[in-house]
Amino acid sequence: MQRFALPLTLLSGLALSGCTGFAYISKTYVNQTPQVVTIGCNQPYEIYDNRQRRRLLVVSNGLREVAGCDIGEAQGSGDLGRDPAATRSSRFRTAARTYLDETVREDCTIGGETVFTDLQSEFAYSCAGPVEPRGTKVPRLPGRGRTGALNAVR
Repeated sequence: MQRFALPLTLLSGLALSGCTGFAYISKTYVNQTPQVVTIGCNQPYEIYDNRQRRRLLVVSNGLREVAGCDIGEAQGSGDLGRDPAATRSSRFRTAARTYLDETVREDCTIGGETVFTDLQSEFAYSCAGPVEPRGTKVPRLPGRGRTGALNAVR
């Protein structure tokens, strides 16, 4: 019985961490409209931007992660042919940087990355300007479902 205690503890810890990640993502990004940014050879990534917390969630697609064009090449890094998992972090970071640039926040810097799954990573960012008050009209990229160049901050 004791020899099963450690594996059961580890498994329950992993299960709880997965639930915690899902709960955090649901709570943090529930009201955010996904926006699409394209990098590389037209590889779209969904971005959920929580401007109040200065965090954004980059979401990929499982099929793209396996069969996407130039998937083994991070932007300009010469990583052609590498395993997609080896370039995932740089691709997701490039998507986050591109998103900030395209939403007129070139001065913002990307900080730490939190990997939730192979398809979801969160990036903290900081900007010199203050956080926009709720309801402020800000530039938005086209998303899946809803369109429009300006949406209110949520």
